[in-house]
Amino acid sequence: MMQSLREIYKIGRGPSSSHTMGPERAVLIMRERFPEADEFIVTLYGSLALTGKGHGTDQVIIQTAAPLPCTVKLDTASACPVHPNTMDIEVLKSGKQVAKKRIYSVGGGTIEFDGEPSELYEKYADDSIYPLNSFNEISEYCKANNIRLWQYAEQYEGKEIFDYLSEVWEKMKQSIHEGLTTAGTLPGGLKTQRRAQMLYNQRHIDESAQTRENRLVCSYAFATSEQNAAGGIIVTAPTCGACGVVPSVLNYMQESRGFTDKQIVRALAAGGIIGNLIKKNASISGAECGCQAEIGSACSMAAAALAELFEMGLGQIEYAAEVAMEHHLGLTCDPIAGLVQIPCIERNAVAAMRAINALSLANFLADTRKISFDIIVKTMYNTGKDLLNSYRETSSGGLAKYYELK
Repeated sequence: MMQSLREIYKIGRGPSSSHTMGPERAVLIMRERFPEADEFIVTLYGSLALTGKGHGTDQVIIQTAAPLPCTVKLDTASACPVHPNTMDIEVLKSGKQVAKKRIYSVGGGTIEFDGEPSELYEKYADDSIYPLNSFNEISEYCKANNIRLWQYAEQYEGKEIFDYLSEVWEKMKQSIHEGLTTAGTLPGGLKTQRRAQMLYNQRHIDESAQTRENRLVCSYAFATSEQNAAGGIIVTAPTCGACGVVPSVLNYMQESRGFTDKQIVRALAAGGIIGNLIKKNASISGAECGCQAEIGSACSMAAAALAELFEMGLGQIEYAAEVAMEHHLGLTCDPIAGLVQIPCIERNAVAAMRAINALSLANFLADTRKISFDIIVKTMYNTGKDLLNSYRETSSGGLAKYYELK
């Protein structure tokens, strides 16, 4: 059964939900569980080890453990049979080990303690929140009860979920504003220039509406993604690396079409249901299934949110979400130097425009569709599992292999 939308939309600090937010939560929980500890030893495996330096995983862990001393070890050789984002936390007291826990960072900042029910450490992990686990089941239920996706979310989470989503929306808009008003170079050694402001300032150069739309949407996606890359506060949607897609299209539609915050929040709920289905039945982790699981999922969420915003039917919402994911299948995760910058930032902008294209197609072609959203989610998961390890957030293949740092 699916978790609360709070697990899809998390407010936190970038640049990576799996590599910074997840490990940070794990250390905080261990500190709370073992207040007598006077030292920690954390060993990172798999993708956490291979890209931990670039993502800043080691520094986040050390900072979170402070003022207690914490040693971070990178084990790039040991296998990770359960999940590629695996970590061990050893708790020491007077030089002796008093506890050791294995933890998996499974995507979007969500963690799992090996052998423990999630209710012990995740505030919103009650598996009884959403009883249905496929879009087909949810769609049939909504049709039978004459409700929309946002009403389905309200039914199981209560009206208070919209208070939380309102906070999420404000943080999304704030990230865009901060990104648009900040220039300079992103940290990390790639010397990547911030480009959101440049794109935004060029919005009037070409008078065509299509070009203006492209530049505005892309500037909003760049702004959020650059804030994430700089370690700013963003909202996972569903991850840090894909945080620019959903807010960019919704912000553009609100500014250009005058949608209210109430309508936007309902759209976020619909998009969150889609993200929840992907997380439950496949993965939103780049280390597990490549960038299709992050950017592809974000594009599906954005397309569904847009379709809800325009009050399309359930079939059209499904078509938009399915098309958005289908054309990201096989997308690799190959961040240069382990940084969430190249090609991550541009991918957010491209996916945002693709979500708008999916909305347009859904408006006319939904009745002709042959592929269901449930099938495309299953296909994405299988495709991700078939990807070589070098293309799953290890920075050992693709662009990360061939680009030479200067």
